[in-house]
Amino acid sequence: MEKIVVLGAGSWGTALSILLAKKGYKVVVWEYNKDRAIELEEKRENDIFLPGIKFPENLEITSSLDNILEDTRFLLFSVPAQVLRTVASQIANQLREDITIINSAKGIELKTGLRLSEVIKDEILGKFHKNIIALSGPTHAEEVAIQLPSAIVAAGDLDRGKEVQQLFSTEYFRVYTSQDIVGVELGGAIKNCIAITNGISDGLGYGDNSRAALITRGLAEMSRFGLYFGANPLTFTGLAGMGDLIVTCTSRHSRNRGVGERIGKGEKIEEILSSMKMVAEGVPTLKAVKELAEKHQINMPIIDATYSIIYENKSIVEALSSLMTRELKEEFHLSKN
Repeated sequence: MEKIVVLGAGSWGTALSILLAKKGYKVVVWEYNKDRAIELEEKRENDIFLPGIKFPENLEITSSLDNILEDTRFLLFSVPAQVLRTVASQIANQLREDITIINSAKGIELKTGLRLSEVIKDEILGKFHKNIIALSGPTHAEEVAIQLPSAIVAAGDLDRGKEVQQLFSTEYFRVYTSQDIVGVELGGAIKNCIAITNGISDGLGYGDNSRAALITRGLAEMSRFGLYFGANPLTFTGLAGMGDLIVTCTSRHSRNRGVGERIGKGEKIEEILSSMKMVAEGVPTLKAVKELAEKHQINMPIIDATYSIIYENKSIVEALSSLMTRELKEEFHLSKN
């Protein structure tokens, strides 16, 4: 039985681990908290994030990284974006050239402005850089875990991407390949920020017209940002762009949209984040995107407005009103301005 290692026992790491175990792989899942790892192993389910969904017998939970990559060819990172570097540094000395490194987290590292594959590259030897695949798309863990049909993209080196495509594909989980890791990663990061804005709109009681406008203009900002950094514009019309943006902006499962909705209803961001069991990646990523957009003079008014609400305590109505009253423009322009 081939062994797969998954670092991170949150909702998404758990859902992917269950999928792989049901395909017949031996799956070893690392949970950083020792007491929580013991609890997961005893209960045989992730009762916090995916209650009622039992672990297959061939799924093992551990809190130790010692020799964890022994006898495996696939390593899946599924930890929050802002702690990815720390985890990658702890595992770097165990990597081998035959191991494919898969990252399923979405975000931009706040302190460096790096995409997550770049964060991993920072922590591992150069000869392993081609081994990194980004796995991203419109896939909520809650639905994948109960085998509802979903589709996702494996982006990076084509040969490695095809390996990952075969590894994860099932009759309910379809994987496409892409060589545009820049676009796939940026789409997955920025959609979380736009989802916060949509949630704010929902919390204020704005309607379907507002939601549609924010999604489509958010897609324009995502594309503008991605093109500046060398992404393929077609990527943003696909699963990792438009697809992920739609599901994150509209789904009841979306924690980023949920954060925005609570802001729109009057709650403070500090209270919201302290009450959450899961990480809303869009909050730190919003700051990283704002800083990069300012540095490179990329026009991103929705990002600006959302940042002003969360980080500058600007009036919600005033910030959203500024989106409607700014200079009138032609709809289609993908230059950075």
